[in-house]
Amino acid sequence: MAITAAASRLGTEAFSEAVRVELRPYATKEDIEGVIRAVYRQVLGNDYLMASERLKSAESLLRDGNLTVREFVRSVAKSELYKKKFFYNSFQTRVIELNYKHLLGRAPYDESEVVYHLDIYENQGYDAEIDSYIDSTEYQTNFGDNIVPYYRGFATQTGQKTVGFNRMFRLYRGYANSDTSQVEGTKTRLARELGTNSASSIVGPSGSNENWNFRASADVTPKKNMGNAVGVGDRVYRIEVTGQLSPGYPRVRRSSYAIVVPYERLSEKMQQIQKQGGKIVSVSPA
Repeated sequence: MAITAAASRLGTEAFSEAVRVELRPYATKEDIEGVIRAVYRQVLGNDYLMASERLKSAESLLRDGNLTVREFVRSVAKSELYKKKFFYNSFQTRVIELNYKHLLGRAPYDESEVVYHLDIYENQGYDAEIDSYIDSTEYQTNFGDNIVPYYRGFATQTGQKTVGFNRMFRLYRGYANSDTSQVEGTKTRLARELGTNSASSIVGPSGSNENWNFRASADVTPKKNMGNAVGVGDRVYRIEVTGQLSPGYPRVRRSSYAIVVPYERLSEKMQQIQKQGGKIVSVSPA
């Protein structure tokens, strides 16, 4: 997708020039750490990960060359950490939506795909449901063993249904947002559209009531937000902000929103918010 005014409003320009993260032969330590961060960011839906939550054993196997990126993705998706964030407290159809987003980088195309995965889960269990994505031809074709899954739903490609583009926006609410902090919570986003075989309306994150407006209101370097999923400590803080209607184009509606940031980035984020005219209402431990 070219970087256009529309892409900016919809929050997708950060993916336009993003380099696909791949673990190559003779990778440096820094390269491997970048892969680990990218996997956590993608599979955990850009949610903040505390140091104590990291899968240290699986990380070690990957660093030693005893685990492929594909198998590391599988480890994260099957972990208790993933289940706590997305499985235990969500409707099963919501879980399937997120599995498509996190593991295949797209939204479900039709109701038959959801029914297929519901059947796998009910008859074979959670692990088999995760395996059905990672062992699929679609996963292998797009990511293979060493490419970190990424959001494919914003670009035209062979075999993609155009309706998938619309539906991806119901699952994606901006790159400063996480899948655990959206206003709609654990409810399914696509059940109605899939059930009626209709396309979802595209509502840009800045035009919704969700609290993602941090990108347009508070961050002047959007791509930087794509790497905030893995922390070095266990202290995180919730910042509540009252946004203001920003001048220029695109215009952002006045809104209130909240973001969660690690302690080591707290000062930086607060300065960015204030620089862009936002008013910080409160700061509290998350």
